Amino acid sequence: MSLLLILIPLLTSIVLLWARPSGARMIALVVGLVNLGISLAASTGFQVDGSTQHVFSAPWIAESGLYFSLGMDGISLLMVLLTNLLAPLILLSIQSRNPENETRFLGLVLMMLAALNGVFLATDGMLFYIFYELALIPIYFIAALWGGENRIRITLKFFLYTFIGSLFMLVALLYLYLKTPGTHSFAFSALLDVPLTGTEAWWILLAFFLAFAVKMPVFPFHTWQPDTYVVAPTGGTMLLSGIMLKMGVYGAIRWMMPMAPEGWASLAPVFITLSVVGIVYGSLIAVKQTDLKRLIAYSSISHVGLIAAGVFAWNTAGLQGSLIQMLNHGINVVGLFYVVDIIERRLGTRTLQEMGGIAKFAPIFATLFMIILLGAVAVPLTNGFPGEFLLLKGVWEYNPLLGAVAGLTIIFGAVYMLRAYGLAMFGPTTAATAKFAPLDWREKLVLGVIAGLVLVLGFFPNAILHLTEGSVHQLMSLVQF
Repeated sequence: MSLLLILIPLLTSIVLLWARPSGARMIALVVGLVNLGISLAASTGFQVDGSTQHVFSAPWIAESGLYFSLGMDGISLLMVLLTNLLAPLILLSIQSRNPENETRFLGLVLMMLAALNGVFLATDGMLFYIFYELALIPIYFIAALWGGENRIRITLKFFLYTFIGSLFMLVALLYLYLKTPGTHSFAFSALLDVPLTGTEAWWILLAFFLAFAVKMPVFPFHTWQPDTYVVAPTGGTMLLSGIMLKMGVYGAIRWMMPMAPEGWASLAPVFITLSVVGIVYGSLIAVKQTDLKRLIAYSSISHVGLIAAGVFAWNTAGLQGSLIQMLNHGINVVGLFYVVDIIERRLGTRTLQEMGGIAKFAPIFATLFMIILLGAVAVPLTNGFPGEFLLLKGVWEYNPLLGAVAGLTIIFGAVYMLRAYGLAMFGPTTAATAKFAPLDWREKLVLGVIAGLVLVLGFFPNAILHLTEGSVHQLMSLVQF
């Protein structure tokens, strides 16, 4: 199953990019649904004891200790489910008036889907790095070719930030590889057994952090994010915010923390403080935004800052909260960016002051938007609440002062999101909003599924927490400070 999740979208992407067949949208959607079906099948009967299942391993460069090794535990499976749940929704939401360009766009989306699955399934360090870098290529072209104003400059900055950051991880992996006992290997278990001095662990941990902090992004490595989210086409923004940034959080949990725990005592206060600063910074900037898409981009910095803080606190509540919130943030942010896309296509603007009174002419849209917004601000009984509660609990257990500052995200989130909703949905009606068209079937389906997930996961979070519980406990036992 693990191999299929990579091969099916990868091979299909090559066909779409080179052959450009007719019916590309349907082909891509079918592939997305097939991958979702495989992911759901993999979760059936899944053992939640922390063991690695659905393993595939084949020699790659065996004499150098390189293997094409895949597998999933509860954490990996959660990320695979998120990726392949959002992929069909993103594919369904993509709209283009040029069939040829649309085919290429869809091919790049499927290539990125394959790479993202590879990141979450890889159990070999070099394979993880390759998929981590491979995911950057399609999103670069998506943003550079189909993006908005100044897309080349902005996308190049994004590429350089993430590529250079990843090189630090490569250096750390190579260093660990050369120190593996016996035959050199990039296998997770072999890298885990490398003995490190305190100084070595400090540098290894810092190298991994730089790679993953850029991708999340954590303050002050965030400067590429708002412009890239805004300039990218909606499908690209959804991929970046909904799934790709989770690569950084996942990498920190899976690879960074277990590899060099000896360096944690001195670096943990820095990492978690930067994350909390990002929470406040992102929220304050979001409050001042008049562009709805940019507002959501800055809100994402704040939300991911809280997720990162939960990881770096390294306790059960923080880890469990970060995992369930990665899922829920992905769902919510994809819904919010789709809302922006719907408004922009109808009104030709993302400026809040140029909207108003939409709820009067599109009540279904306003209702679905409100449900997704409530999830984003973590209202009880929506999907955002369980994760945010656990994250704040985890940060509080690490340091009550940082926990109190992190808790400001609840207040700020309600301020900027409800302000934006009020201006867009209930402000004075304009000539453009008076002609706001009702949702079509595709828009109703995508927003309806997302709104449904907001409510279902809010009422029943334990299914997700149970899935990752065994893996979290195993990680906690491996990495003790």
